[in-house]
Amino acid sequence: MAKSEVSKADKKAARAARRQAGKAQRGQMWEALKIQSKQDKLLWPLMIGALILSTVAFFFLGSLWGGEWWMLPLGVLTGLMLAMVIFSRRVQNTVFAKAEGQPGAAAWALDQLRSGWRVNQAVAATTSFDAVHRVVGRCGIVLVGEGQPHRLKPLMLQEKKKVARVVGDTPIYELIVGDEEGTTPEQVPLRKLNRRLTRYPMNISRAKVDALDTRLRALGTKTGIQNQMPKGPLPQGAKVRNMQRSARRRG
Repeated sequence: MAKSEVSKADKKAARAARRQAGKAQRGQMWEALKIQSKQDKLLWPLMIGALILSTVAFFFLGSLWGGEWWMLPLGVLTGLMLAMVIFSRRVQNTVFAKAEGQPGAAAWALDQLRSGWRVNQAVAATTSFDAVHRVVGRCGIVLVGEGQPHRLKPLMLQEKKKVARVVGDTPIYELIVGDEEGTTPEQVPLRKLNRRLTRYPMNISRAKVDALDTRLRALGTKTGIQNQMPKGPLPQGAKVRNMQRSARRRG
């Protein structure tokens, strides 16, 4: 009897915790929606339009066989899902737009990658906050540079030679975060960086990904300067010049 009472109490507490977590999540989403709608005037029209179009489309399809009222709730649910997709995409675009061009932005973007990728930030860097990040995945190794291309190219070449001595015939790709087309290495806008990584072919197994990452981390390529790289985009108005002077003194 005592065990039954304890079990009921535990279940009740778990339900209450889930309700509280759901309430907090809805509150955060509502706050994000309010913030986004203040700076994105098209957000509400697009979300409402998706809801209305989906509802009308499902109602019309249902009317073809006399089941319009059965299809109406499905249309509303689909419209709500589409509205949430629009909301999340536009929030993501806003975040990336604000981060673009700031030191540490590429490192922050790479941290958003889904599981299966191994990211090692700032394996090579300069005192001007140019950095090369190493990503290991099913495609092989990708060296991602952020900063000024003319300073990044020798930095990436040096890192590529160092990595090649360890990984054998595993493919090594190079990317630089930027907007110029037809360059070598290829330049990719920040907002498209993670999508570009997923388009590489799968060349190695999942087991080899972990083995390669372990081997590469053993290289110990980080220096004192590299450890000063920001962990994410610097806030607007940050005094980058002062940070650079400080980095030079420590270097």
